Amino acid sequence: MEHQKPRAVLVISQQGFRTLSKEVLKESSLVVTNTWPFPLHGMGLDVNVGPSSLHVVSSGVGDVSRKPIISASMQQAGRLSTLEWKAITYIELDGTAGFPFSMNKSSRTFPLHSFDPSSTRPIDSGAERVDSLAYYPLWACHTPDHRRLSYSHSFKPTGEDRHRKRHNPPKRRRCFITPSSVMAVSSRAGFLAVAVIFHLVYIYSIFDIYFVSPIVSGMKLVQIERPENSKAPADRLVLFVGDGLRADKAFQSFPDPYPESEDDLTPRPLAPFLRSRVLEHGTFGVSHTRVPTESRPGHVALIAGLYEDVSAVATGWKLNPVNFDSVFNRSRHTWSWGSPDILPMFEQGAVPGRVDSYTYGHEFEDFSQDALQLDFWVFDHVKELFADAAKNDTLDAALRQDKVVFFLHLLGLDTNGHSYRPYSKEYLHNIKVVDQGVKEITEMIGNFYADDRTAFVFTADHGMSDWGSHGDGHPNNTRTPLITWGSGIAPPVLSSDSVAPGHDEYSSDWHLDEIKRHDVAQADIAALMAYLIGVEFPANSVGELPLSYVSSSIEEKAQAALINAREILEMYRVKEEQKKATELRYRPFQPLSDAGLAPERRVAAIQRLVDAGNYEEAIEESAALMKIALEGLRYLQTYDWLFLRTLITIGYLGWMAFALTIVVDLHVLRGSQLPSRTTLGTTAFSSVLAALYASFIISKSPVTYYAYGFFPVVFWEEVWARRSSLIEGRKVLFGHIKTGASIFSFLLNLVAYIGIIVSLALGYIHREVLTVIYVLAAFWPMTYGLRFLQLNSLLSVVWFFSCLVMSVFTLLPAMKSEDIPLIVAGGIVMAAIGLAYLIWEDRLLAKPALPISRALTGIQIGLILLAIVVTRSSAISLQAKAGLPRGNQVVGWIVLVISLLMPLAQRLQPNSHYKHSLMTMFLTCAPTFVILTISYEGVFYVAFSALLVAWVGLEHRVFVFSKGTEEDRRSSSKDTASKPQDASTSRFRALTLADARVCLFFFVLLQSAFFSTGNVASVSSFSLDSVYRLIPIFDPFSQGALLVVKLMIPFALISANLGILNVRLGVAPSSLFMVVMAISDVLTLYFFWVVKDEGSWLEIGSTISHFVIASLLCVFVALLEGVSALFISGIEVEGSEPKVGQNGTAAAASASAGGTIANGNGKTSGAETRGKTRNEPGKLCPSSLFSDETFSAFNLFFYNHQINVPRHRPDRRNCSTYFKPVKPR
Repeated sequence: MEHQKPRAVLVISQQGFRTLSKEVLKESSLVVTNTWPFPLHGMGLDVNVGPSSLHVVSSGVGDVSRKPIISASMQQAGRLSTLEWKAITYIELDGTAGFPFSMNKSSRTFPLHSFDPSSTRPIDSGAERVDSLAYYPLWACHTPDHRRLSYSHSFKPTGEDRHRKRHNPPKRRRCFITPSSVMAVSSRAGFLAVAVIFHLVYIYSIFDIYFVSPIVSGMKLVQIERPENSKAPADRLVLFVGDGLRADKAFQSFPDPYPESEDDLTPRPLAPFLRSRVLEHGTFGVSHTRVPTESRPGHVALIAGLYEDVSAVATGWKLNPVNFDSVFNRSRHTWSWGSPDILPMFEQGAVPGRVDSYTYGHEFEDFSQDALQLDFWVFDHVKELFADAAKNDTLDAALRQDKVVFFLHLLGLDTNGHSYRPYSKEYLHNIKVVDQGVKEITEMIGNFYADDRTAFVFTADHGMSDWGSHGDGHPNNTRTPLITWGSGIAPPVLSSDSVAPGHDEYSSDWHLDEIKRHDVAQADIAALMAYLIGVEFPANSVGELPLSYVSSSIEEKAQAALINAREILEMYRVKEEQKKATELRYRPFQPLSDAGLAPERRVAAIQRLVDAGNYEEAIEESAALMKIALEGLRYLQTYDWLFLRTLITIGYLGWMAFALTIVVDLHVLRGSQLPSRTTLGTTAFSSVLAALYASFIISKSPVTYYAYGFFPVVFWEEVWARRSSLIEGRKVLFGHIKTGASIFSFLLNLVAYIGIIVSLALGYIHREVLTVIYVLAAFWPMTYGLRFLQLNSLLSVVWFFSCLVMSVFTLLPAMKSEDIPLIVAGGIVMAAIGLAYLIWEDRLLAKPALPISRALTGIQIGLILLAIVVTRSSAISLQAKAGLPRGNQVVGWIVLVISLLMPLAQRLQPNSHYKHSLMTMFLTCAPTFVILTISYEGVFYVAFSALLVAWVGLEHRVFVFSKGTEEDRRSSSKDTASKPQDASTSRFRALTLADARVCLFFFVLLQSAFFSTGNVASVSSFSLDSVYRLIPIFDPFSQGALLVVKLMIPFALISANLGILNVRLGVAPSSLFMVVMAISDVLTLYFFWVVKDEGSWLEIGSTISHFVIASLLCVFVALLEGVSALFISGIEVEGSEPKVGQNGTAAAASASAGGTIANGNGKTSGAETRGKTRNEPGKLCPSSLFSDETFSAFNLFFYNHQINVPRHRPDRRNCSTYFKPVKPR
């Protein structure tokens, strides 16, 4: 394409306007140099005109005290300009911009000079002379939505041909480069990247602090030494694990789930055989698990006797060999049957050939089918093995050895609990099936061996919540049954009292009050099984042998207790040696460090008690020693706690300070304050970092420690370097707060602000807090007075009722059951909204609808209706346990995928109006919400969308109203002092204190998006029922991904609406997101300090969930900023409204390319003007910022060169006078 030259040079400086000679005009670019402390785009110059492009870039902060330099000849260089480094020069030639500058090497400053390239003498006499001139042109191309920036350098523009050859940017791109714009773009992307990395790294900190892996190596194994003619309490052990069985359901009485007679309606125990073991043959209690209540950690605690660190939950669904010792590995041989997700871990983690595993295929784990088949499969294959032994002498001999284990993993209860809830007839019937199966296996083994040398243990890996999930620390998830009987097991202990010891309110309806209840920790079961079959305690086991469960003599119990204590002490010894080797100054655990209390001395003392026959005292001393040893292990486990928690806290505080500093620097001061680094400061911070890293190297700390130390130092160094920005920002943001009334008002607002943030922390525990917030927020528009309500009555009414509707959801129970009519109702409302939009689209958008876009909207409505039909059909089929029809599954996936791809199809005939874009997004996500909802979530989706639209509209109206009111006050006030002028000419306005309210609302909406349909801060509260309509086979990662998609939809809606609000308020992209990310970590830091690893399992699980959720919400904010930027790309957004004050004007800055450009005199839609020209000379609306002489010069310039300028849309309220172009004299 032929290179077209602009036809004019216009130089704007403090000295006014002037045009150069015609000879210069022929070979020059259109140059706008601005050093004024106010934006120029308000005059309507930020548009494309004629064959060249006229742009006024508003992103510089000129030092107005310096004398500006006027441009001269540009015939040879092609592009020359005049500018101080902090000011802005914009040179436009067919969409390409750049500037050469010279470097003053002596002072290391970067003044820009206009000069004749054939000479080394600066033309302006006021310019500082330099010894040599160096060209450093920096070319940058910016897309209209300001999302992409590319640049290159090392090019000397010595002629037009070279420029044309090397630089031909894409058509319709604005290309410019300024110091502040480079900083803004790079800082924005860098800020978001740092935010995501920082929060992900610091989320992991709780695992390094609170949940360090307890595994150590190099320990000596111990076991009870028995005489040669003495045997272990049992020759073999059978372990039944009812996956997902709650303790209360195992012991309570219920009517028969499938009654066949009236007698079946009488409540009775569903597990009569297991109950008979409790009443007549063995010992029972409750096994308390730890979080996370998932299958892998639960089985590791049961079989290995240790509690894995919480991060191990991520490895629990796929094959990951257990890399530590276990009872199975200590046994002579183990046979196991059950799930392919559990058994192979122990098989491949043990000595080769020691563990045999028999598993069914993954296709058996179908949530749409009857899960009883999983348990039937296990029982049948156990019977098959023993039947084969009658025909296989080798197998028979192997089975008859001592120290063998049989492990039956029964997954049916967990699957039915997920599918139908633990109170369903399917789950309760499954308990009956398991009880019958255990009875048959017990009788079969008894008949096979006929020696009564078999011990039986029945328990569960975790429980099940009422909403069909597990993972957190809710008591229903952490309390599991423990029933033992057989060889070596103590008989039941009957009590003459009305209630035997051990019982509490939890077991009051079990009707077992006469039997003593013996509760244990889950890891204690591993020690019990090892003792029963006479093998070594597993290495790293922290389980305490529950002596009340064994029937051995008091002497053997004393010996067993001492061996148990020695095993835990050995683990303490190894850990202490490792810690000593990595510490410069080790602080020993005092109870085990004194000479008289040394572990060896205490062990010897207990052994003397045993030898002397003082068995009871020996048992008590062993128990005390075990307690001290466990405390010592905890001491070593938490040795670095104080240091790490302090470091993490400083890191979070540093991040908040850094984020606020960047916000003030970029979006309040516009980069006017450059970082100020000194040698002393850099040395100090570098020394701190070096000292931290040196300590980490000496301590052989994990690599994550280096990241924990890096972030605080970098953040605080940056804050210190930008301290001048904070000082200036304080003046700008708080400078108007001077009077007593204003100070009181500010403090009142600050208290309310902090109160809302604190209440959100309470909302993690009590969802009803969000209800109170919504009810109060409903009256928010009223705080602006009756005049505001009259002007914005419709928006205020929509906001009021939307808030009231939203306040209801957090009052509804978090536990939801599938409600097909409610699912259908929600989908119909979504489709009705789309249909209403389709009917009134022309009126809503104030322009004719595009046919293709209209047709695509109709398709989206059709997809919603199709989603309703297929979801209803799938739900009915699943409820009937008829499985998921293949056709329904295929259609469901097609609807889901096509609906999510519809925004791409809209590009066939783009409708860039923001209302259309919001409706497209609403209809895009609606089918997904229909398919993946089980109850009122669809209604929530509609109400939440309405609330967001009303919020965006109200915030914009509040901004316009407040600005007009402020201008009225200023015009009528005798005080002529004004707010500090924005030295930048950015087309985005600076942030103010009022924008803090917008950020707070956004933060509240984020919390509401998560908790309005979920449990109290528990990720496990979200039901899996909905994903069975698409993935009925157990696949946790795929099913989890679908749940995440559903959870992210409200967040995506929030980000899109905030992006629109960014534009309408005229603030820079990311600015509001940055503020939210700074304030949100107040909650994160609070939850970090309240994380517990002791106490009730509910407290432990809840505190972990709170911290992780709060941290992930911060990550979501950073990621959603990208969604917002993508969404608002190229859309048209309405700008300011007419004036609302008596004399004031409603002014708003243009917020993006394609957005409305507005000022106090009128408004011009960028989308409306872009690409359009007039056949007559343009007219410019005068502004109070410019003199009549200035506008006369402007019009003279445009008239002389016949440059057509798009008009402002006439608005008599804002601009009633136009300057006429005049001919030059």
